[in-house]
Amino acid sequence: MYLIGEALLGEGEEVAHIDLIIGDKNGPIGQAFASGLVNLSIGHTPLLAVIRPNLPAKPYTLIVPKVTIKNMKDANKIFGPAQSAVAKAIADAVEENILPREQIDDLVILCSVFLHPEAKDLRKIYQFNYSATKLALRRALINYPPLEKILYDKDRATHPIMGFKVPRLWTPPYLQIAIDITNFGSVEKILENIPKSDKIILEVGTPLLKKYGTDIVRKIHEIKRDMFIVADLKTLDVGKVEVDLAYEQTADAAVVSGLASNETIKDFISEAERVGIYAYMDLMQVSDPVDKLKSLDKLPNVVIFHRSIDVEIAGGTQVKSRWELIKEVKEIFGSKILCAVAGGINPKTASIAIENGADIIIVGRYITQAKDVERACREFMPILGADIDLYRVHVE
Repeated sequence: MYLIGEALLGEGEEVAHIDLIIGDKNGPIGQAFASGLVNLSIGHTPLLAVIRPNLPAKPYTLIVPKVTIKNMKDANKIFGPAQSAVAKAIADAVEENILPREQIDDLVILCSVFLHPEAKDLRKIYQFNYSATKLALRRALINYPPLEKILYDKDRATHPIMGFKVPRLWTPPYLQIAIDITNFGSVEKILENIPKSDKIILEVGTPLLKKYGTDIVRKIHEIKRDMFIVADLKTLDVGKVEVDLAYEQTADAAVVSGLASNETIKDFISEAERVGIYAYMDLMQVSDPVDKLKSLDKLPNVVIFHRSIDVEIAGGTQVKSRWELIKEVKEIFGSKILCAVAGGINPKTASIAIENGADIIIVGRYITQAKDVERACREFMPILGADIDLYRVHVE
């Protein structure tokens, strides 16, 4: 039996990251403890946590440096403030009954410590590692985090050191801006004026993809690195190959045409699932969208009820309205599928779409051809119940 705890605290080059395992001295953790003491490796020499020389903390704790110690300057930081901080945190945890006193001679702790080579402030090194060790201990003893928290936060939290956000479609409704303009200079101007919001996602439209290829997705991600980007491939064949093309250029989602064969759609969805991106299915010109969905072995993450630009210009209509189809899909498939609407969407029709259960409203020309792109985007935010300039970075 053993318990695991982790904590990241502090800031800058002195930031502390502690991973620890608590277990019985006579069990596998005890064996790993003994092995660590006698099997030394260059630059990662384990050391006992001591409050001061000749005074180790109990339960005995073995500190393992995560970052290679290259010189005595590095060694002094790990053998000085970091070592003392971990030992003091262990001793204080016993005094404060975080760790049970009656078990301190039966347990051992393995503690992995991160120490940046450029860390300079010894007081901060001590303070951050002390707090991180204590927090990791508390978490270990309560088996933190609970599964419910992991499932809730997995698509919401952002790792502060990673440097960019990986958004997921966890809280609809969304505004999806479809960029079909084929002049990249114009695209850059549009991107510059799209306000920050975790309710806005981007679509690299089919014409744009046809002109520049899928690497345009990566270029747009370099400009808007935190945004969810959909590659509107409208795949009709070789589903797996086309998903990979989008994935390799950092797309968060790719679109298959509902007119494709069920085999192609299955391969497309399976590959998207395998690599961890969303599979959209565009139902434009599909005569019976609900029947098509029922016929599939695998369901897409998102379906698009799409009135084409050519049909819109000609004033054509569908047998069933998009709103009827959304309600029907929701009744049959529930929350398994997100429903998007596209074609002629403006603030007025967006309100109707949301009222009828749409999860994503896809807007193209109303925004991309607007004189004031930012203002056009802002018109949709009250409809979504969203705030502009809202990005969530969660650190505990």
